Amino acid sequence: MLIIKEIIYRKFNFLMGLLGMIIIVGFVVAFYTITQATKNETRLLTRNMGFNVRIIPSETDMNQFWMGGYSNLTMSQDIVDKLIDERSINYAHLTATLHKKNVWKNKEVILTGISKDEKEPSGKTKSKMIFAIAKNKVYMGYELANQFQIKKGDKVIFFKKTFEVEKTLSETGSEDDIRVYFDLETLQKLINMEGRVNEIMALNCMCSTDGGDPLGELRAELNRIVPEAKVIMNATIANAREDQRKMTDKYFAFLFPIILIICAIWLASVAMTNVKERTHEIGIMKALGFTSWKISTLFFLRAFIIGLLGAVLGFLLGSVLSFYLGPKIFNLTIVSVKPLYHLLYWAIFIGPLFAALTSLIPVLWAVSQDSAQLLKEQ
Repeated sequence: MLIIKEIIYRKFNFLMGLLGMIIIVGFVVAFYTITQATKNETRLLTRNMGFNVRIIPSETDMNQFWMGGYSNLTMSQDIVDKLIDERSINYAHLTATLHKKNVWKNKEVILTGISKDEKEPSGKTKSKMIFAIAKNKVYMGYELANQFQIKKGDKVIFFKKTFEVEKTLSETGSEDDIRVYFDLETLQKLINMEGRVNEIMALNCMCSTDGGDPLGELRAELNRIVPEAKVIMNATIANAREDQRKMTDKYFAFLFPIILIICAIWLASVAMTNVKERTHEIGIMKALGFTSWKISTLFFLRAFIIGLLGAVLGFLLGSVLSFYLGPKIFNLTIVSVKPLYHLLYWAIFIGPLFAALTSLIPVLWAVSQDSAQLLKEQ
C-alpha cells in the first residue's frame, strides 16, 4: 500500500508527528485524570469536615438554638422520606438526629441519636459520613470517657438500661466531647419520642448557582417540600468545597489551550516538512493526472494514522504517568487515581480529526501548486 511505503520511507518525519500526537493526548489524559483524582480527594477531605446543612423545625427560636446547640422543638422523621420522594438534588447524606440534654453521674451530658442510614435523594450509593451505632451500644465523647475512665467494652447505664461502649471518641474541642451517641431508634424509645427528631443533617455542595443565592434556593426548595422545617447552611464548609473545585477547573482550563496550540504548531510543522520533502513526488503525480483530491487523501490518511496511533499510545502514556506521578506531585492517594476509559474513546474520535486539521494548510498549499513549479523547485 502506498501510504505504508511512504511512512516507512519517511519514518523519522512520521515518528516526529506521532510523538507530537502522543504528547498532546498523553498530557490531556494525565492532567485530566489527575484533576479528577484531585477533585475526588478534595471531595472526601472536605466531606470529612462534616455536614454543612442542618434542617430544623421551622418554629425554632434561633437564639435558643445557637445557645443550646440544637433545637428544643421536634419534627416528624418522615421529613427525610419526603425529601427522598421528591428526588431533591440539593441534599445528600440525609441523616436524622435527635438531641437531648440529660444529667448523668451528676454531669450534664448531651444524648444524641443518629439514624443508621444516610438517605440519598439521588438514589446513588455513597459512603457514610458518620458512624452507624448498634442498638445496644454507645459511643462516648472524649471528655466523658477521660473523666470517668471509660474504655471500649465497658458497661454504662442510661435510663435504667445497660449499654456497651463500642468506642471512645477522640478529642474535638467542642460540645461533642460531652456527648453520648446512640442509635436513633434506641434513643427515641428511651426518651419516649418515637418517630420524632429535632435535626436532619445533610451535605450540600451547590455553592454556585445561576441566581447567586444557593442558600435561598435551598430554603425555597425545602419550603416547597416540607414547610414545617427550615434550613441552615454552614457557608464556611460549603464555600471551601466549591473554591477547591473551581481551582482545579481553572488549572485545566488555563493549561489545556496552551498545550493544544503548541502541539498543533508542532504537528503542522511536521506536516509542512513532509509536504516540502515530497514536492517533486507531488509534481510527478499531478503531471500524471492525479487529482488534487487523491493527492490530499494520501496526506490526510497519513495524518489519520498518526492521530489514531497517537490517541491510543497517548492514552496509555497519560494513564501511566497519572498513576505514578500524580500521587507524588499532588499528594494524592494511589487509589484515587483511576484510568478514565471514556477518554480513550474521545481520543480515538478526536485525535485523527485534530491531526487532519493541523495538516490542512500544508496539504492545501501542496495541491494548489502548479506541477511544473513543483518539479522546477526540486
